[in-house]
Amino acid sequence: MPVFKKEDYQVRVEKVKQRMAARGLDLLVVSDPANMNYLTGYDGWSFYVPQVVIVSLEEDVPSWIGRGMDTAGAKYTTYLPSQNIKGYPDNYIQTTERHPIDFVCDFIKEKGWEKSRVGVETDAYYWTARSQQSLEKGLPEAKVEDANLLVNWVRLIKSDAEIALMRQAGKITEKVLATAMEVVAPGVRECDAVAAIYQAQISGTNEYGGDYTSIVPMMPTGEKTSTPHLTWTDEPYENEVAVNLELAACRHRYHSPMARTLYLGKNPPAKLVSTAEVVVEGLHAALDSARAGVEAWEVELAWRKVIAKQGLEKESRIGYSVGLNYPPDWGEHTASLRPKDTTVLKPNMTFHMILGMWMDGWGFECSEAFRVTEGEAETFADFPRKLFIK
Repeated sequence: MPVFKKEDYQVRVEKVKQRMAARGLDLLVVSDPANMNYLTGYDGWSFYVPQVVIVSLEEDVPSWIGRGMDTAGAKYTTYLPSQNIKGYPDNYIQTTERHPIDFVCDFIKEKGWEKSRVGVETDAYYWTARSQQSLEKGLPEAKVEDANLLVNWVRLIKSDAEIALMRQAGKITEKVLATAMEVVAPGVRECDAVAAIYQAQISGTNEYGGDYTSIVPMMPTGEKTSTPHLTWTDEPYENEVAVNLELAACRHRYHSPMARTLYLGKNPPAKLVSTAEVVVEGLHAALDSARAGVEAWEVELAWRKVIAKQGLEKESRIGYSVGLNYPPDWGEHTASLRPKDTTVLKPNMTFHMILGMWMDGWGFECSEAFRVTEGEAETFADFPRKLFIK
């Protein structure tokens, strides 16, 4: 059964069609698995092979096209009628003789749409160069155009039902962070700590279970806290070192990320303590400014003014839209909290504000996932904002 009501998907499809019409597109080939989920409900670990959702201005309901063995999964998870679920034979998989997008082209031609203006998500993770080549070769009379992020921008403002899932994910996040603070300790192998964190992510709460997150736990320690995207090893944690914890929980593919820093020992360096204090102060200032009606760059400016007083700078953005997604990222690739981003914040936009200071040989992280409202931002998880010392 799909997660949302049929009417919810129909509203989403209509919004996408309006953007297509404004761009002069007749068809949209959706290959981003998050966008496929958003428009139809499809949810399966099948994105390692080509699969698409076709949205046509001529038809009310999209069509899902994927590997034949995955059609049953489409029937279980989408609101689509069976005639809108198409599976290609397995001899299309991983061969140089044909490509799954050849099957997609045949479907489009059978519908009489071979001369359409076709939008493609050219920068989606799972849309390959060969997919693009196969589409252009198979539809020589079509006008193929870049429609990257068209659906993503529709997703930027969440429905109340989507917000409810992110709140549930936030409650699981609280458990995940508490678990991390408990299990990470000197002498414990990093991999064993991560195993406990995974258990917390998936078991969730008594009310609802968790899903796999689109990004694995990122937990660099010691000098490796100077960089954000390292994971874990099988080495034991040492004493008098910091550990950055960028974790999340996921509920029906909707995420609530959170980052904190834990210091193992009694003598954290003064520079780490002082940086943590100013980062938390800046986080409060940025959250206070993140209200409906302001532009994204104004939120970043509120943060930058605080850290500038301490002589600190942060080149990278401090946040991005977040919500529904699949590996390898939980971000939506649309609005960012950074200079010159003029996106006007609106109620039910959701962001991950990640304030990471990655310095020379050390670092500190503190983040919040939040919802924009007319007033104070609503954070999805409630966990202390500070440098944790254990």
